[in-house]
Amino acid sequence: MIKSELIQLITERNPHLFQRDVERIVNTVFDEIIHALSAGDRVELRGFGAFSVKERGARAGRNPRTGETVSVAAKRVPYFKTGKELRERLNGK
Repeated sequence: MIKSELIQLITERNPHLFQRDVERIVNTVFDEIIHALSAGDRVELRGFGAFSVKERGARAGRNPRTGETVSVAAKRVPYFKTGKELRERLNGK
């Protein structure tokens, strides 16, 4: 599912809401998650999962085309851990 499909689904299930309002709400939620992660905070959505940031250290990589060794800088990457309720629903419990 892509963001536009999510917005359309929410609009269909809530006919009293305008699509532009639903779009603004969805964008605000995503923006706040991004803002919290960029600040180093953890975002937990009970029953769904938790978003956090992990640090990856600098390392030596390899160019697959030439085999040449290249240095890869340290970086922060988003990490998602599923919640118990989501795991149970996916596994049919």
